[in-house]
Amino acid sequence: MRSPVELPKSYRLLNHGPTVLVSAAHGGRRNVMAAAWAMPLDFDPPKVAVVLDKSSFTRELVEASAEFALNVPCRAFADATNTVGNASGREMIEPDKFATYGLSTFAGDKVAAPLLEGCVAWLECKLLREPHNEQRYDLFIGEVIAAQADARVFSAGRWHFGPEHDALRTLHHIAGGAFFTIGEPFKAGALLQTP
Repeated sequence: MRSPVELPKSYRLLNHGPTVLVSAAHGGRRNVMAAAWAMPLDFDPPKVAVVLDKSSFTRELVEASAEFALNVPCRAFADATNTVGNASGREMIEPDKFATYGLSTFAGDKVAAPLLEGCVAWLECKLLREPHNEQRYDLFIGEVIAAQADARVFSAGRWHFGPEHDALRTLHHIAGGAFFTIGEPFKAGALLQTP
């Protein structure tokens, strides 16, 4: 059975890719925000897109530094993800969100943006300026210049979540502070051609 979906909520039909935490740093300041609207764009060189609202402090740091990081949180990091997604970095002059909420970070290989301990993947990106898209659509494009992943759940270019990895399953925001985690993998078959 099909039913209509209100157009303002139609994004929710597609918006269950992994939530990311966007981190950035510039001029001695740093911040992190949650973003449900992020996606890969290309393979070589690898590129990503993320939506950063005009009012966000993270966006200000990304624009100033021309770089950012996408941190991929997991079930064990859900409370932190929800918290930083609902707190304003602009209102935290001293200390910042990381210190306020006890979030541990580590240095990336290529960017100054702090990377978050407790996530399962990290993509370091240099900003590819597209002023029209940034101003009109809040859409930022980055070239991935370094990437890391937790080998317990990502190796040989693939995610692999077993039952022992429930706390490491990626988070997927579905609106209003509600999340679900990635489920069990399965293999699809092929349909036979019909005459």
